[in-house]
Amino acid sequence: MNIDQIISFASAYEELILLSAMVSVLASAFLVYRTLLHRDPLSSRIASINERQKALRQGMLAPKTRQRQQKSISAMRGLVEILKLHRTREADKVKLQLTRAGLRHKDALVIYYFIKLCLPLVVGAAAAFVIYGMQTFDIEGPSRLLAVMAAAALAVYLPNIYVKNAGNKRRLLLSKGVPDALDLLVICAEAGQSLDGSIKRVANEADLFCPELGEELTLTSIELGLMPDRRQALNNLVERTDVPELRNVVNALIQTEKYGTPLAHSLRVLAAEYRLERLTKAEEKAARLPALMTVPMIIFILPPLFVVLIGPAVVKVMDMLGKM
Repeated sequence: MNIDQIISFASAYEELILLSAMVSVLASAFLVYRTLLHRDPLSSRIASINERQKALRQGMLAPKTRQRQQKSISAMRGLVEILKLHRTREADKVKLQLTRAGLRHKDALVIYYFIKLCLPLVVGAAAAFVIYGMQTFDIEGPSRLLAVMAAAALAVYLPNIYVKNAGNKRRLLLSKGVPDALDLLVICAEAGQSLDGSIKRVANEADLFCPELGEELTLTSIELGLMPDRRQALNNLVERTDVPELRNVVNALIQTEKYGTPLAHSLRVLAAEYRLERLTKAEEKAARLPALMTVPMIIFILPPLFVVLIGPAVVKVMDMLGKM
């Protein structure tokens, strides 16, 4: 391809080249904005509290709606009890997964099984209506039935995927809040407070930077005051969260009570360890950043750069050729 063909191609698709360059610049700016965007957890927590207050106010002003909800849950519970879904071997595992995902409603297991039972029927009926009734897709023969069955089979796993993703996100939030909570525990222990008082105080303060951790510590504080076995209350915290950092903290607390070692010293060592681990993870992400930015640079940054650098020269050559 000679220079005349390149110039003719550029002149023919000039608007397309400019449009692609504009899209690349906008996409690059959006990626930089998303990278520099900082989300304040306190503002989201305040927004959730306000939403909860509105929900409580609406619940007080609309008892009929609450009664309808109770009737709906009762119908779900009746269907689940008829099929005996909550008495299966996997019911305890599912209940534990719901707890780790933060779904602690007393009827969470019933709602989960009801959705898992009805969702494939609804999705399958919708897929059959779209494929057979509306004929949106150009599918013929047995492929239609296979498409409907595939949609229904996919809907079976949607509740599992949702619960698993919610549990992973909550576990990540809990692990991020452990170092700050350990620092507060060290301060409370050095101030002379007992373990029960320290956990209760940290649970109140943790609502500001990690509401999920504050909720878990609040439940642990209540169990420490009610259960006769303190180790069981601490082990329940590990069972509910499944966070390795909290497991190490609980093991340190149990060993402290068993052998009488200083509580503040053990917690200080763990806090320093977790902060070093957080710094190491940040350095690993920073080291991976150049490799991750290579493809976006090639796709979004280099084309506008070529247009800016070569564009004036191409225009000047076209003007010179036009005058000849």
